[in-house]
Amino acid sequence: MKKPTPLQILVHLAGWLPLALLVYNFLTDNLTANPVQAIEQRTGLLALNFLLLSLACTPLATLTGWKELPLRRKALGNYGFLYASLHVLTFLWLDYNLNLLSIWRDVGTKSYTLLGAAAFLLLTPLAITSFPHWMKRLGKNWKRLHRLVYLISPLVAVHFFLSQKGDFFNLQGNILQPLIYAALIALLLTLRLPAVKRSIATLRSRAQ
Repeated sequence: MKKPTPLQILVHLAGWLPLALLVYNFLTDNLTANPVQAIEQRTGLLALNFLLLSLACTPLATLTGWKELPLRRKALGNYGFLYASLHVLTFLWLDYNLNLLSIWRDVGTKSYTLLGAAAFLLLTPLAITSFPHWMKRLGKNWKRLHRLVYLISPLVAVHFFLSQKGDFFNLQGNILQPLIYAALIALLLTLRLPAVKRSIATLRSRAQ
C-alpha cells in the first residue's frame, strides 16, 4: 500500500472536518435560530466549494506543473457530491418531511429549486462512475459523460445566485458572493478548454 501524500491527507481532512463540525454544532444546539436552514446553507456552500476545488485541479496542474493535483480531483468531486447529497436530503427530509406534494409544488414554483434538482441529478451519474471500474467499462464514453461538468457548474452557480435575496440589476442584497463564485466557475471552465490548456502548457514550457 502506498503511503498517503501530504496533499492526499489534506484533501481528506478538508472533506470530513466540516461534516464533523456540522454534527457537533447540531448536537450542541449551535446552528442559529433556524438549524434546518443553517444545515442547508452550509452543506450547499460546501458542495459548491468542493466542486470548485475539483474544477481547479486540472487548470492549476497546467499552470504549475504539479502532477499530483489531477489525482486528487476525484476525491474532491466525491466530497462535493457528499455535501450536495446532504444538502438535498436536508431539503427533502428536514425541511419538507418527505411530503412529496409540497416538494413538487416548491420545485414547480421556485426556479432555483428546479435548477438545483437538475444539477444534482446530472451530478449523480458522475459520482457513481468516478471509480476505476467504471472508467474501464465505459472507455471513451467516460470522458464524454464527465463533460457534463460544463453544464452542471453553471447550473449550480445560477442556483446559488437565485437562492439569495438580492437584486442583480439594482446591485442590491446578497449578490456579491454568488457573483464571485460564478466568475470563478467561468474562469475555471475556460482554463479547462483544450485550446486554452495547450496555450498555457506551451507558455509554461517556454518559460522553463
